Amino acid sequence: MKPIVDPRLERYAEEHSSDVPDLLERLSRETLATMKSPQMLSGRTEGQLLRLLVKAIAANRVLEVGTFTGYSALMMASALPPNGELITLEKDPRAEEVARRYFAESEHGPKIRLLMGSALDTLASIAGPFDFAFLDADKENYPRYYERILELLRPGGMLAVDNVLWSGKVLDLEDQETKAIHALNERAHRDPRVEHVLLTVRDGVLLARKRD
Repeated sequence: MKPIVDPRLERYAEEHSSDVPDLLERLSRETLATMKSPQMLSGRTEGQLLRLLVKAIAANRVLEVGTFTGYSALMMASALPPNGELITLEKDPRAEEVARRYFAESEHGPKIRLLMGSALDTLASIAGPFDFAFLDADKENYPRYYERILELLRPGGMLAVDNVLWSGKVLDLEDQETKAIHALNERAHRDPRVEHVLLTVRDGVLLARKRD
């Protein structure tokens, strides 16, 4: 997919965001070099945004739907207190292998619990409340994930959803994935349960706060 932000501006933003540990730099390099869809990596700019949001709301419990190689999980876990917990869901064994390896190296790894399998099934089996959630999984199920995550969030909790501009394809709605993303954007926009903003960060990030 073509980027919606000029790659030069992406690099500029990264260079003017806080540094990340060498472990995450290594994870980024390995992901870009070895994974089939390396563009799924959150990267420094979005990773730092997630970390700062988790820290800003003093989150103690975080839910992530879509681990990939673990970059965003490690960023968010670094903002949790020592007794904090991050539950992250993944279905790709190759991504799991990379993520678990880097979780084991990180001082924040013990805060992370990686659950494998269908995210919809796993979401049905876990209990809330969560303070913060990050959704970056298969797009056709975005509206269903949104509903279940809202059930699991505490009042005042926050949800971040990735890829909500989908390289600009939300303006055309030519395929099922794009239609599902648009459906989520429309649902959040009309949802009295949340206050929200859609940001043009990377491929689009929707932030929604569950009303008290």
